[in-house]
Amino acid sequence: MSQAMTVTRSPLSAWLAGVLLLAGIAGLGAAYGARLAALLVVGGAFGVALYHAAFGFTGAWRVFITERRGRGLRAQMLMLALAVVLFFPALGAGTLFGNPVSGFVAPIGTSVLVGAFLFGLGMQLGSGCASGTLYTVGGGNARMLITLAFFVVGSLIGTAHFSWWQSLPAFQPVSLVDTLGAGGGIAVSLVLFALIAGITVVLEKRRHGRLETPPQPEARPGSRWLRGPWPLLGGGVALALLNFITLALAGRPWGVTSAFALWGAKGYQALGGDVGQWGYWQAPGHAEALAGSVWSHVTSVMDIGIILGAMVAASLAGRFAPNFRIPRRSALAAVLGGLLLGYGARLAFGCNIGAYFGGIVSGSLHGWLWLVAAFAGNMLGVRLRPWFFAPSSR
Repeated sequence: MSQAMTVTRSPLSAWLAGVLLLAGIAGLGAAYGARLAALLVVGGAFGVALYHAAFGFTGAWRVFITERRGRGLRAQMLMLALAVVLFFPALGAGTLFGNPVSGFVAPIGTSVLVGAFLFGLGMQLGSGCASGTLYTVGGGNARMLITLAFFVVGSLIGTAHFSWWQSLPAFQPVSLVDTLGAGGGIAVSLVLFALIAGITVVLEKRRHGRLETPPQPEARPGSRWLRGPWPLLGGGVALALLNFITLALAGRPWGVTSAFALWGAKGYQALGGDVGQWGYWQAPGHAEALAGSVWSHVTSVMDIGIILGAMVAASLAGRFAPNFRIPRRSALAAVLGGLLLGYGARLAFGCNIGAYFGGIVSGSLHGWLWLVAAFAGNMLGVRLRPWFFAPSSR
């Protein structure tokens, strides 16, 4: 697509996304209160940060696996370190700014191990994680619409099988905050983050002799913070701060994929199906979400905000230009990847955001198990990618 076409389309898409955001803020504020309206704004800010910093989990892991370049992984460790320092004292106290807060703490068992591995495999086939799928869809990547659609389908199937997976062996949930206290949990976590970052440095220098130099940003008219790109580390800091704001407003960390399960269930019911007897939808919280409106569901509202925020960011950067010419094998990979992402996320109590980011900053050991299992899934996914993608995309 020509540069002229990109430039003429971008202002229109920016206005459209901006109008939708403002309408959503006004509508949510009137119907459900200021808190949900504020969370839509936070979702939009997540979308802007993710897009402008190109802060992806899938690409960062793939580059480290294939090339031993660890800049993306080190940015993730910085993000986690800052978030842990912010989260643990609040979670230890049980309140933040006078409001009750809690973390994502889940059992450590077979479902997490299998689900995270499947999710990791899906990351490489679908070419995105949960947050990555949303912000690339908002940024105009037409292929990722396929990934998102089958992400929703896979999530729905995962809720159908959820009770069986939860019947398999598992250890009780363990929280570093409860076990070691906020200070002890922070200390242990920071050591682990430093160890991972240090390993990436050693392996990168062993392969390349020196660390990768961050790319120089393109010169663009206007404010860099408005049009991008942002430094990768700046994106990590922004995500940590926005997650803390989410904790303050929603009473729990940032999540993504529970909305996909809800969208799938609502769609299935609209077609005449019944999910009410499935164990997942009888659990507290899920039952209320199923009975209520999507617009009253915190995660759904924030996910929509991410898409619109990324659309604004891509438009301001002059890069919103969807291309619907998708090779067949790439489309097939998007279908398979989306199914694995959705199914795996339900089994593992979340995705790269809810289980990895949210679990670790909640002090939950299931977040660390998720990291190991998902990384193993990524390693297999990287090996399978050449069959689905052209050499320039490998």
